[in-house]
Amino acid sequence: MKVIGINGSPRLQGNTQLLLQTVYKELNSRGIETETISLAQHPVKGCIACRACIARQDRRCIMEDDAFNDCLGKIIAADGLILASPVYSAGVTSQMKAFIDRASIVLAANRGLLRHKAGAAIVAARRGGAISAFDTLNHFLHSKEMFLVGSTYWNMGYGNAAGEVAEDQEGMANMANLGENMAWLLQKIHA
Repeated sequence: MKVIGINGSPRLQGNTQLLLQTVYKELNSRGIETETISLAQHPVKGCIACRACIARQDRRCIMEDDAFNDCLGKIIAADGLILASPVYSAGVTSQMKAFIDRASIVLAANRGLLRHKAGAAIVAARRGGAISAFDTLNHFLHSKEMFLVGSTYWNMGYGNAAGEVAEDQEGMANMANLGENMAWLLQKIHA
C-alpha cells in the first residue's frame, strides 16, 4: 500500500513537512509506503477553465508544461492521499489552491478515480485560519468520495518558525494518531 502526501507549502523543510513526517512514521511502521510531492519543488499552475479535460476524459489536464499530470497520476495509483498546507491569509496556500482547483475538475470529468481511498487533511498554522484551511482540504477529499481520516482533534499543528510545530505536543500527538488511524483504515479497505 502507498500514501501520497501533497505538501502545499512553499518551504521545503517547514512545519508542514514536519507534520507529514510524523504521520509517515506511523504509516511506515505498519508497512505502508509514503511519498511526498512538494509543490515548492513541483509547481502547478492554476486552472484556466478551458474544460478540455471534460471533453477528453483521459485523466489528464490539457496543460502539460508543469508537474500536475505526474502528481495526479501518482495520486490515482496510490491507496491514500494526504493534503497538507500551512495557513496563508486564513486559507490554504496559492500552491495548494491551484493544485486542488485543477484536480477537482479533472477528477470530476473522470469520476470515481479516488473513490473509496483514504484521505486526510493536515494544516500547519501560526494561530488563526486553521479551520478554514482544513475545511478547504476536506471539501476536496469529501467531494471525491474518499474516506476521511481523523484524529483525536482536528489534524492541525501550531507553530510559526520552521520546526516550531514540534513544540505543539497535542498537535504532534494528533499527527501520530492520524497515522495510526490511516493505517488501520487502509488495512481494512485492503483486507
